[in-house]
This record gives sequence, C-alpha cells and structure tokens, in this order.
Amino acid sequence: MARNLIGIDLGGTTTKIAFISVDGEILTKWSIPTNTDDDGSHIVPNLIQSVTEHITSSEFTPADFLGVGMGVPGPVDIENGTVLFAVNLNWKKRQHVRDQVQAGLGLPFVLDNDANVAALGEYWKGAGEKDEDVVFVTLGTGVGGGVIAGGRLLHGGNGGAGELGHVTVQPNGYLCNCGKRGCLEQYASATGVVHVASDMAKDFLGTSRLKEMEDNQENITSKMVFYLADNGDILANQVVDRVTFYLGLALANVANILNPANITIGGGVSNAGNTLLQPTTRYFQENAFPAARDTTKLRLAQLGNDAGVIGAASLALRFQKTN
Repeated sequence: MARNLIGIDLGGTTTKIAFISVDGEILTKWSIPTNTDDDGSHIVPNLIQSVTEHITSSEFTPADFLGVGMGVPGPVDIENGTVLFAVNLNWKKRQHVRDQVQAGLGLPFVLDNDANVAALGEYWKGAGEKDEDVVFVTLGTGVGGGVIAGGRLLHGGNGGAGELGHVTVQPNGYLCNCGKRGCLEQYASATGVVHVASDMAKDFLGTSRLKEMEDNQENITSKMVFYLADNGDILANQVVDRVTFYLGLALANVANILNPANITIGGGVSNAGNTLLQPTTRYFQENAFPAARDTTKLRLAQLGNDAGVIGAASLALRFQKTN
C-alpha cells in the first residue's frame, strides 16, 4: 500500500521537492534551479525529470506514492489543474500543469497557490497546533496568506481568498503591483521594509547607521533593518515600529472578521523573531475587537523553508481522501 507523497514548492529561482510520508515526515528533500527561459517552458519538464531520477535512484517505485502536490506563485484554476499566469515564472498565459505532470509521472496531481500551500504545511505539522481555524501570513518578497476555517482551506469565489498582502493599511499610500495603493505588501514585505526605511531616512535628522547607509547608497535589506533595530539604532527602530503597526492593524482586521485560534507569521521577514512579533502583537491588541483579541494568538511559523513541500504533500493527501 502506497504510504508516501511528493511535495513540490515551485519558486521563481528555486524549486524545492521532497518525498514525505503520510504522517508528514520528510524522507528526503532536494532542490533544483527554476529555469524560466523560453516563457518558462522548461520548468515542468525539469521537475518531472528530477522526480523521476530520484525515484529511480532510491528504494522507492512510483507505486509507493499516493500522489503529488505542488504550490505555485500565481493564481490557480484548481478544478482544471492549471496556472493562469505567474510573473515570477515567466508564465504569461495559462499553463496546463496537471496534464503535464500526470502524464510524466503517472501519479495523481493537485496544485494550489504557494501561500495557501504553506498555510496547509503550518496547519498540518507546524504552528497551527491542529486548530481548525487558523490564518497564515507569509512576509517574503511580497505578502501572501492562507485561511483555514473549520479545517478547510478557503478559496473564495475565484480562488482569491487569503490575499492578506492586499489589505489596505494606508489609504493613498505606496502604489502596489496590483494597481491599487496602500497595500500591506508595500510596507511589511522584505521590499516594503526597505522602501519604508528609505523614505523615513530622508527626514531623519539624528545619528543612525541606517541613515548613513541610505545616504551612502549602500545596499539595505530588511534583515539589516531588523538587525540594526535589535542593536539600538534609533531610525531602524522607528522603521520597525511603523512596519509592525501596519502589520498589526491588518492582522487585527483579519481577526475581527474570522476570529481564528491563531495567526501564524512566516516568510523571510519573520526570521526577525520577537523583534517583529512583539510590537506587531502590541498593535494587534490595540486594534482587535475584544472578543478576537482575547482568543486569537499571533505565532511565528515553525517549518521555515519546509512549509511549502510539507503543505504540498498535505494537499495531495487531502485530494486522495476526498476522491
């Protein structure tokens, strides 16, 4: 009886792949470069080839796997197994991914948006703690999210549920790639933190290493901003305060609507740990409705870079159970 799953986390530069047991244990994992040349036409054939080679060189056979799940950075037509487009993958038109993978591997295949898949990973084996109502927000190059209500991943009318990155936190604020202004993504993503730091540095008159870096046109990252804040830089602390205000406000609005048991914060920016979590929690508590404030807890994600492959495997397992 097949007792294993294949999880794929498809990213713009790297594709992570893992063989995972039905209990959520990673048996083996690896990654391959994501080749986005020629309109991304090499991406799916490359991952099929890599999975096939790893099955052949391992003690497994295709019969040992129940199915394949994959998270992709773009809007997905789940019913038809297609990706509508994905800028980071150079996919400009609809991609028939499910047909390609099932033909190449001979295994059932299901896909979803990468933020949704990461949410499933944390829900299954991470910070979700088996609560039936959880929200996951990922702070990376952009800001994504996933909502699990009553143990079910929400997709909404056209798959757009959980787009926390596009909650408006500053009316008429920074212009977002989505076309509107003031989205959370423009303030709390890795690139957003740098944008806020750059703007605040222009008006800062005190002594600050962050100010010096901006004036000297040195490369500034969100990681550096939080590091400097940790080490007492006044401007960096002001930047962190502003970023966490916007994040806390957005998450409070999410809690007011959904009242999840917990909201899990992941992605690269979350590596700042308590420097991010503590002020975000303070602003969350200031803006949340009392009933939500008293029951919804903010947590840091636990799975790190494995959330995507574990969630993708969970997706495949859920698909098998409902079909």
